[in-house]
Amino acid sequence: MKSALRTGVAAAVVVAALAVIAPSASATSAKNEQAVNALCRGRSAAADAAADQAMTARTLANPTRIKAAAYNQARSILAKAGSDTAAKSHPVHGTGDVPVGYGTSLLACSRDEFRAKDKNAPIKRSGMTPYHYVAIHDAARTMGIDRW
Repeated sequence: MKSALRTGVAAAVVVAALAVIAPSASATSAKNEQAVNALCRGRSAAADAAADQAMTARTLANPTRIKAAAYNQARSILAKAGSDTAAKSHPVHGTGDVPVGYGTSLLACSRDEFRAKDKNAPIKRSGMTPYHYVAIHDAARTMGIDRW
C-alpha cells in the first residue's frame, strides 16, 4: 500500500513538473508567431531584399562538395607545414568528391593546432606564425573554402 501511494505521488510530481517545464505546443507556437510577426512588421521590402541578398552571399561562400584531389592536396600542404592532425588523417580515395565539412574540419583542427604550437612565437598573425597562416590559407584556397 505504501509503495503504491509513493509511486502515485511520484507520478503526480513528475506530471506537474513537466506541465511547468514544457508548455503546450499551441502556446509555444503562438508566442513564436507573435515574435516573428512583430519582427517582420517593422521591415520594409527593400530591407527584406537586402537581407536576402546578404544571406545568399553568405551561403554561397563555401562550396557544398570538394573534389577529392583538392582535399588531398590541402591535406598535404597542412601536413608539410607541421599539422599532426592533417598528417594523421587519411587521404580521400574511391570517390570523386567529399562534403565541405571534411575540409572545414581539417582547416579548423589544423588552425587550432598551429595556434597552440605558436603560443609563444614572437611574431604572430591570427594567433600563429606567418608560415602557418600562409599554409592554412593556401589549403583553404586549394579547396575553395572561404570560412571555416
